[in-house]
Amino acid sequence: MIKTLKNLISFLTILPVGMSEDCLKDAAEHMYLFPIIGALIGSIGGAMALLLSFFLPNIIVGGLTCGFILLLTGLHHVDGLLDFGDGLMCHGPPDRKIKAMHDVNTGTGGLTLGLITILTTAFCISQLGKNIVFQALVVAETTAKLSMVVLARMGRSAHEGMNTYFVNAMHSAHGNLKLLIALGLSIIIGFSVLGMMGILMIVMGF
Repeated sequence: MIKTLKNLISFLTILPVGMSEDCLKDAAEHMYLFPIIGALIGSIGGAMALLLSFFLPNIIVGGLTCGFILLLTGLHHVDGLLDFGDGLMCHGPPDRKIKAMHDVNTGTGGLTLGLITILTTAFCISQLGKNIVFQALVVAETTAKLSMVVLARMGRSAHEGMNTYFVNAMHSAHGNLKLLIALGLSIIIGFSVLGMMGILMIVMGF
């Protein structure tokens, strides 16, 4: 279990905890534990936001915290977000959109979507008070990781790649059980830090 948690942390963050050679496969097989790593990421980001809020204006806290969480997760999701934005702005059949998403050059669609998303996230964080920012970020990151599990279970691979490991793992015979475990863990985390409001946030994200 320790090995698995290290692999999950290594896959989802840049924290130097060490990883095994089968990190990707191990992370895919235990994807249902993603919400736990999300709670860890949210705790680190929330602690930073809470600390900064005693010294800096809220808008600065929001920007720095958002940037810190993005860096903590290796900017992997930002890269995918930019590709998704390019795909949205590309007209034509699905194959053409996928080709645009694989282009190494980022287009205006990706840049615009990325800018709007990051600025909105930073602004939302800046609106959280000292009494709620830590808890809110824990639940937000937990929900974000739960959504990855849901998408892997409900979706399918558009092409062979890293995503294939996770989609195949969640489409196995125990896929529904893994999804229920991920949901259960998320609800426990949400209730632990925000009570019924935490559960509501998890359900809305689900």
